[in-house]
Amino acid sequence: MPSSAVRRVDPEPETTLPPAAGKSSRLRTIVALVIPLILLAAVIAVFVRTNGAGLNVTPPAPIETVQFGRTILRPGEIELHLRNTSPEAITLAQVNINDAIWPYTISPSPTIPRLGSVVLTLAYPWVHGEAYEISLLSSSSIPFSVSIPVAAVTTRVSSGTLLSFTLIGLYVGVIPIILGMLWLPILKRMGAGAMLFLMSATVGLLVFLGIDATTEALELTRDLSGTFQGVGIIGIGIVGTWLLLDAIGRQQRGGVDRTGAGQRLSLATVIAIGIGLHNFGEGLAIGAAFAVGAAALGTFLVVGFIIQNITEGLGIIVPIAKDSPSLRKLAWLGLIGGAPAILGAWVGGLVHSPPLSILFLAIGAGAVFQVAFEIARKMIWGGAALQKRPLFAFGGVLAGMLVLYVTGLAIK
Repeated sequence: MPSSAVRRVDPEPETTLPPAAGKSSRLRTIVALVIPLILLAAVIAVFVRTNGAGLNVTPPAPIETVQFGRTILRPGEIELHLRNTSPEAITLAQVNINDAIWPYTISPSPTIPRLGSVVLTLAYPWVHGEAYEISLLSSSSIPFSVSIPVAAVTTRVSSGTLLSFTLIGLYVGVIPIILGMLWLPILKRMGAGAMLFLMSATVGLLVFLGIDATTEALELTRDLSGTFQGVGIIGIGIVGTWLLLDAIGRQQRGGVDRTGAGQRLSLATVIAIGIGLHNFGEGLAIGAAFAVGAAALGTFLVVGFIIQNITEGLGIIVPIAKDSPSLRKLAWLGLIGGAPAILGAWVGGLVHSPPLSILFLAIGAGAVFQVAFEIARKMIWGGAALQKRPLFAFGGVLAGMLVLYVTGLAIK
């Protein structure tokens, strides 16, 4: 063999740790994770035992707050649901109705632990249509007030109630969206400029819906105790929903090689999901209006949402305007976009939870914002029509927002 030949060196065999060494390594990792937590607990204990490092952080007066939940009115009876949102336990001592002291019963106990809930019942001969101010006094003489603007019997859970809320959801969500989808044959005959305008209008429509849902969620935070951090709930709902839908979309693009028609149908489905989540919030508002006895307000909301939601059906079918989807697929898209209004009406009419209402509205806002971004990225910014007709995109976005603004005048 020539001296200049390079001798091949076999790679060293991989070494594996014996089972005992592997267990020892895992144990050291666990210890490294736990030690900072133990030290943190020790620091907190020292802080508490030394009364805030000697600063005497105990407040001079008790901090007491409650969060009123649902108020249920039955003939001759008022039922209040409330939760203690203060740092310490609260004991209720007195109830006033329109400045008159009134007897009451409370379950499970007059002393409410932190974040605990109670049901307070008043045998009171209230009058239909009258307004009432109810004030609760704690053992520390701190008042908590709740108003009943218009007294009316609260809707009860029954098969008839569920059927009514189902019909409301159909009127508000499913029917107008399907009616809007009937414009599909007209869209097939439109040119590139008109389609750019309609896609941009869909973006404007979704952006307006997202702003509207965010505003409604922020309004609900006014009546929510600071303990529940309403703005934080909104942030979690919007950001979490955006990231989830984005992750689902990226996984679909990476896992399936879709044709152009398949991509457009996928985008239409995502639009329907976003609109469906928003319609869930609309159902919440309508159900809650009927639940508190505001039947006129509920009817007004239904009519307004019917007018508004027909444009949502148009927004769903715009991406697939040049395709020939089957009736089954179109019906499925209509149900995705409209059926959540039924579930929202059930929840809003039968369950009262301000934190959940805020979360659902935020989820709807995050969904429509993300879908609007996807439409703009896929079908507007990257298209050749935008280079030729940039004002069409501007006019479409503005038109979509103005349409919902005008129809919203009838709702608000």
